[in-house]
Amino acid sequence: MGDRIRALLLDSHTEPLSPMAELGLMFSDRAQSIAEIIRPALDEGKIVLCDRYTDSTEAYQGGGRQLGSELVLQLHEAMCGGLDPDLTILLLPDLRRSLDRARKRNHRATAQSAKDEGRFESENEQFYQRVFDQYREIARRDHLRVVAIESDEDIERIHERITRIVEGRLARRA
Repeated sequence: MGDRIRALLLDSHTEPLSPMAELGLMFSDRAQSIAEIIRPALDEGKIVLCDRYTDSTEAYQGGGRQLGSELVLQLHEAMCGGLDPDLTILLLPDLRRSLDRARKRNHRATAQSAKDEGRFESENEQFYQRVFDQYREIARRDHLRVVAIESDEDIERIHERITRIVEGRLARRA
């Protein structure tokens, strides 16, 4: 179910979609993922890795769509039971290069699979600057949980940094 909601959200043909409807769908997808995947895995003592979570919603809908952090965080509490990650690795490469890579990736994916996930990539620079700024604010506000890597280093160096961060956090947890 979560995959179907996500596909709807990312499809460039899902227009017009009000910012509030978008926010509701984001949290519906997340609540479903928590119920189906995340909570059962945590209950079994497993480590869970996610590529997106409420920080992304706060950045995109709270910042990009200008709905604000307060509403996003209230919905997080209500829909996700306040379930927060222990660690968030926030990758913040150069904004313009990052957008170019994302748009190229989505064009390739659409050409290869006919799967359309380009709705967000069609947004303007101002939208993405608000998203970027909100991510930075989240990292500043939650500096114990969020480790921001603002770098355009090559993938091997970024991988090494992430590995050190995760190993250090896991060692403290043990």
